[in-house]
Amino acid sequence: MNSLDDIWKMLMQSLSTQLTPTAITTWFSDCSPVELEEYRLVIRTTTQFKKKIITERFASSIKASLSELFSCDFDLLVLVGEEEYIKGEENPTDGPFPEMAGYTFDNFIVGNSNKFAHAAAISVAENPGKAYNPLFIYGNSGLGKTHLLMAIGHSIHERFPEKKISYIKGDDFTNDLVNSIKEGKTLEFRTKHRNVDLFLVDDIQFIAGKQSTQIEFFHTFNSIYEAGNQIVITSDRPPMEMSLLDDRLRTRFEGGLMADIAPPDLETRMAIARNKATRLGLLLPDEIIEYIAASITANVRQLEGVIKRLTAYRDILNDDITKESVDRAIEDVTRNGTDIPNPDNIIRETAKYFSLKPEDLKGNNRSREIAIPRQISMYLLRQLTNLSLNDIGKELGRNHTTALSSIRKIEEMMRTDSEMTGVIRDITSNITTSSGSN
Repeated sequence: MNSLDDIWKMLMQSLSTQLTPTAITTWFSDCSPVELEEYRLVIRTTTQFKKKIITERFASSIKASLSELFSCDFDLLVLVGEEEYIKGEENPTDGPFPEMAGYTFDNFIVGNSNKFAHAAAISVAENPGKAYNPLFIYGNSGLGKTHLLMAIGHSIHERFPEKKISYIKGDDFTNDLVNSIKEGKTLEFRTKHRNVDLFLVDDIQFIAGKQSTQIEFFHTFNSIYEAGNQIVITSDRPPMEMSLLDDRLRTRFEGGLMADIAPPDLETRMAIARNKATRLGLLLPDEIIEYIAASITANVRQLEGVIKRLTAYRDILNDDITKESVDRAIEDVTRNGTDIPNPDNIIRETAKYFSLKPEDLKGNNRSREIAIPRQISMYLLRQLTNLSLNDIGKELGRNHTTALSSIRKIEEMMRTDSEMTGVIRDITSNITTSSGSN
């Protein structure tokens, strides 16, 4: 069920419905599979003549059969005799950013929940700076926003290798700006990000509330946009839901094309699970694929986590993949991945939101600029974890009485101050996003 030989047998069975028995015997009887790497099947035959025939006559049928089996597009590499196969060959990852490797439109699974965003991304890749500018893709963590962002970069680099591309995450933009100011290198910072043909920004929500960062980003955005160059942005929510986002940025983000990605339906989740399994050389029966897809409903990243665990069970523990092993993998992923955020992460994201350090919240400074974020972190620790009041206090160097008082104060502020409610929602979303990407 899980070996390369099993996959080869299924491929031959599929081809036998399209080709005559004589063709199968003549061209494939002495053929053997070598590797299933990412989205490429490597096979070995005996002569250059057979390689030529397989490549010219049957490659399209082989690729179509593989696509039908795995719900994704494949390449085919045919080796001859003792010809050496070097893993990773012909799959360069030395583009403008190594992290773009593997993120292409071909291996993005399209369904009802993401087809609009996918179509918009392809339009931008084909007509950068002309189709939709900016393109703003939003949706919950783990649904494929970064994949589409990288696919745009990957496609434009392949078609226009001379174009300059800048990719950065929202929180890294802040960190780079702060460091450039400290080191007196603001000119280098602006040159790096403004003189580009394609500006890719992932998780823009992290700049909300950071005034200096937003001012710099506003001018960066304007410089790129006015030059007629393309901007693509991702976020876990639309601009209107970022309570501390500068109005000037909000109107510019909303002035382009807004494309949301929703959680995938069952059929799309099944295709994604099958695709992820294929990339790891794992062939799962339909009933297992459907069971996984029915159990993981909201997060593509969790689907991948389950498949990776099943691969580990097979390779490390030599276990058969059964419903019981799938249940164990699902339990591991959901328990470790999203149920309860780490307390350190809650404190870190709260501090980051206010441009502070975790040590500031744990220290003795009682000024309002630090006291309010400290109280918010206690409130979030109460809401998002199972910690007792005593444990919450210890996380921030306080006692349980201070923790209870802080939580009640934030609750009261939320009842009377809509901005505080927005702040809590923003930080909670940032905690969820950062936990999901770890």
